[in-house]
Amino acid sequence: MSLVLDSSVTLAWIYSDESTLPVKTVFERVTSTGAWVPGLWRLEVANVLEMAVRRGRVPSSFRDITLADLALLEIRTDPDTNQHAWGATTQLAKRHRLTAYDAAYLELALRRGLPLATLDEELRVAAHAEGVELLGQ
Repeated sequence: MSLVLDSSVTLAWIYSDESTLPVKTVFERVTSTGAWVPGLWRLEVANVLEMAVRRGRVPSSFRDITLADLALLEIRTDPDTNQHAWGATTQLAKRHRLTAYDAAYLELALRRGLPLATLDEELRVAAHAEGVELLGQ
């Protein structure tokens, strides 16, 4: 696995009108070498797609096809994220004023020694401060 993938990059890739060359480059890397995600990634992506269906942005068939396509990629869910939630993740959230959700991506990148692919500016600032390599912009 070559990187930690967050939902912001995933969603920018899904919606072609939001995709950029750096986002496409991240997904080329994901396609060839895979990625790690915390357990919440699947819920975040599914939730955004479901809300897009409810708001009329996309049809339910788009949601279903997108989730099926993502399931084909070698994206592994980290089995230890929950064990760090009340410790290292909470400390990162506190230190960098992040949500616990965003801190979970940062904690995973730090623990696995992998770059973090995110478009979230606060998370990028925190990752930079922690010495984590950044991808996506």
